[in-house]
Amino acid sequence: MELQKMNGHNREDGFDGLDALAEQEEFLPHKTGIKKENLFTDFEGKTSFGMSIFNLSNAIMGSGILGLAFAMSNTGIILFLILLLSIAILSAYSIHLLLKSAGVVGIRAYEQLGNRAFGAPGKMLAAIIITIHNIGAMSSYLFIVKSELPLVIQSFLGKYENTGEWFLNGNYLIMIVSVLIILPLSVMKQLGYLGYTSGFSLSCMVFFLISVIYKKFNIPCPLVDVNHNMTHTAHYNTATNGTDDFCKAKLFTTNSQTAYTIPILAFAFVCHPEVLPIYTELRDATKKRMQAVANISILAMFVMYLLTALFGYLTFYGAVESELLHTYSQVDPLDVLVLCVRLAVLVAVTLTVPVVLFPIRRALLQILFPAKPFNWLVHIAIACCLIFVVNLLVIFVPSIRDIFGLIGATSAPSLIFILPGTFYVRIVPEDKEPFLSRPKIQAACFAALGFIFMIMSLSFIIIDWVTGESRSGGGH
Repeated sequence: MELQKMNGHNREDGFDGLDALAEQEEFLPHKTGIKKENLFTDFEGKTSFGMSIFNLSNAIMGSGILGLAFAMSNTGIILFLILLLSIAILSAYSIHLLLKSAGVVGIRAYEQLGNRAFGAPGKMLAAIIITIHNIGAMSSYLFIVKSELPLVIQSFLGKYENTGEWFLNGNYLIMIVSVLIILPLSVMKQLGYLGYTSGFSLSCMVFFLISVIYKKFNIPCPLVDVNHNMTHTAHYNTATNGTDDFCKAKLFTTNSQTAYTIPILAFAFVCHPEVLPIYTELRDATKKRMQAVANISILAMFVMYLLTALFGYLTFYGAVESELLHTYSQVDPLDVLVLCVRLAVLVAVTLTVPVVLFPIRRALLQILFPAKPFNWLVHIAIACCLIFVVNLLVIFVPSIRDIFGLIGATSAPSLIFILPGTFYVRIVPEDKEPFLSRPKIQAACFAALGFIFMIMSLSFIIIDWVTGESRSGGGH
């Protein structure tokens, strides 16, 4: 008990006997002359519980929220609810495995967990997967800025088409946004400082949700767009989502794209690279307290995802497009509320980019400068280089959707399922939990499920490439 008090933890903090014992052993003074490994208790977190929830919720919420109504149209309301709930629960369990592994060895860095589980190759693999996945996520957010911001400016100026001015060029706009907004936020020393911008970003998405609910009661079905070409719209969407019933909600349905919806929903809850950095900076950090942050964040995003998909689907039914905002534009391209929603979504994704950048920088620091103290020059230089690389990708690679689809099909299952499960099996000592114990068997099955998701996702992407169709309704 005295050791627990000295280390700042007791049973009420939420550590079970295994965690407490392991942390006690890990935190005992090392012998003289032996270099002590940096542990998470060497850093005193200062981020409040509420700000941590904002940061993690912002990390969970991705651009894929715009495609969830389309996903529901391909599954039906009941099947969509079952899939979304299952994936939310699995994501919470995945975070539980990460936190338990971190508590056992006293480490709160994804890469260091990989090092403890598999040595240097595990550390390198974890860092590479985090870097690839988050660069893809950053790029998807900036692609939204590139495509949507010119339309917003065009609408504000009352223009019906892009007249070619530099301020209507998406490539110039993403560079301006990157320099004036993203870079200053990305060079902050601690992720916790972004809690305020994360809260504002979430507020923008709540406004988006409220607008979707409001529009449900103001848009008639079937759709009649401003050019009164309802028939064309109907035929287009019949080919798009495989249904010809435009004004009747389906509780359960399957079509050629139903299976492709599953990985889209799974990727909607990817936040695992940000979990351990947020855990590190959490004030009065304990495993129980961080698990509460994760559970509240996942629950909040589950409710937001479900309501957005439900009311978006009940607005357009079979006519919903893969990106929800595009469907609203068919009704009235100059609708003021839709314009405000577009602007809110732009603000939300822009403010999410710095949150996603932090784990990439941490992964690169773990690889390049594992033993060096904090250095402002390195800190800023990595942020500048990452933003520069992502801007180049967004500007010069027009077909990057397929590339990111391939990245997402491999990195997202690894971060959600495979790595947390295998880390847990490898890190938790066998004298505490034998290999054939129920927790380790569950973790091993969880990792195997990740391989199944990966094979499914890659198969669907290959089918898309072969058939020349794009079935994805959005990514994380």
